[in-house]
Amino acid sequence: METSRVGNDLIAQHGVVASYPDQFLGYFGWPTVTRMEDGTLVVAASGLRNYHVCPFGRTIICMSNDDGQTWTPPRVINDTPLDDRDASIGSLGGNKLVLSWFSADHRNAKPSDYQLQLSPRESKWWEDALAGVTDESARRFVGSWIRISNDAGLTWLEPVRVFVRAPHGPSKLRTGDLLYLGKQVQEPTTTGGSITKYASGDEFLPARMIKGQIGAIGSSDGGYTWNQRGVVPLTEAGEDVAGFNEPHAIQLQTGRIIGLIRNDPNRHDYHNRQPGQTDFTMYQSISDDDGYTWSPAEPLGFHGAPPHLLEHSTGTVVCVYSHRMDPFGVRVMISYDQGETWDYDYVLRDDGPHPDLGYPSSVELNDGSILTVYYQRPNSVDDKCALLWSRWRLPEQLVIQ
Repeated sequence: METSRVGNDLIAQHGVVASYPDQFLGYFGWPTVTRMEDGTLVVAASGLRNYHVCPFGRTIICMSNDDGQTWTPPRVINDTPLDDRDASIGSLGGNKLVLSWFSADHRNAKPSDYQLQLSPRESKWWEDALAGVTDESARRFVGSWIRISNDAGLTWLEPVRVFVRAPHGPSKLRTGDLLYLGKQVQEPTTTGGSITKYASGDEFLPARMIKGQIGAIGSSDGGYTWNQRGVVPLTEAGEDVAGFNEPHAIQLQTGRIIGLIRNDPNRHDYHNRQPGQTDFTMYQSISDDDGYTWSPAEPLGFHGAPPHLLEHSTGTVVCVYSHRMDPFGVRVMISYDQGETWDYDYVLRDDGPHPDLGYPSSVELNDGSILTVYYQRPNSVDDKCALLWSRWRLPEQLVIQ
C-alpha cells in the first residue's frame, strides 16, 4: 500500500444542516449521512447538547428532499439520562433505516474541566442533569446500540445493545448482511434483554474478541441480532492497541472490504509526541471473506482521522476525514485501485476556527457529485459546533474510465 500527498483544494459549495451557535444546547457533533432509494437524505448526529463532553447529548436526525439545499429541524430519536453520542444512519433499502450510537456515563465531568464559561443558571442545569443519572440508569443505558426504522424514520423499534462501537456504524454487504467494524466496548451477552451473541463453534472465527480490540460483527436479519465475525490484527502495528478506535468499513463492488481505523497513540496528549510520530492518523486492513478474517493493519502515515469510506459509481474509492492540525478542516483521499494506493490531503475546507470539528461522511447524488456532512464551529471559536455540508466533484484526472 502506498500513499502520496496531493494538497490541492477542491471546488465545493457549502451549506448548513443545523446551526444554533448562540444557544446553550446548540452544539452538534459526529454526524453521518445516508441516501434513501427515493433520494431522501438523512443525517444523524448527537445534537442539542452543550459541549463536546456533557450530560445533555441526544440522538437527532435531519432530512432533506432537495439534495441538501434545505433540511428539516432536528428531531430527537434518543434522549437517555446519559450522553448519547456518535450517531450513525444507514439506508437498508425501501423505507428501512438502521441507526447506531453509544451512550456514555459522564457523571465525573464538570464544566470547569473544559474551561466552560457558564452562568450560575447554566451551571445548575449541568448539576441537575448529572444528578439525574443513577447507577441503575447507567447500567441500563450505557453502551453501544442499534435501532431500526421500517417507515423512513417516523417510528423506531426498541434498541438492541451491541458490543462494538464506531462513529459511522454498520454498512450493508452484497449478501444483504450488515457488517459493523468497531472497537469492542464490552463482552457480548445474551442476558439482560440483549440479543447479541457469539457465533461459537464457527470454524471461520480466528480469535475471540476482547475489550479494546477492533473487530467485526455481522447481522443476517436486518440488524435484530448480531454475531462476531473477525478481529483485525493490530499487534504487528507495533502500537498500543488502546490507541486504535473509530473504524469504518465498506464492501466494494468486487467483494473486497476495506477497513480504515483511527489511531491516536498519545490519546490526545500531544505534548508527549515522540520524534517522527504521527498523531490522529489511520491504519488500513482488508477482508476478502465478508469480514471473517482481516489483514494486519498497516499505517497510512499522515495526519487525519477518523475515516468514512464511499465507493463512487465510477469505482473510485473516496475517504473523507478530519484535519485537526492548523489549518483545521476536512480533507479527502482517493484511491482508484481498491485501496492499493491513495492520493491524500485534497482540501475540502480549511477554515475551521477550532480543532473540534470533522467526523465527515459522504453520499453520492444522482448527478455524480458528492455531498459530505461534518461538524464545525461556523464562524468563531465562541460558536457552538454546527452541522455543515459541502457538495463537490471528484477531480477529473482520478475518475476511473
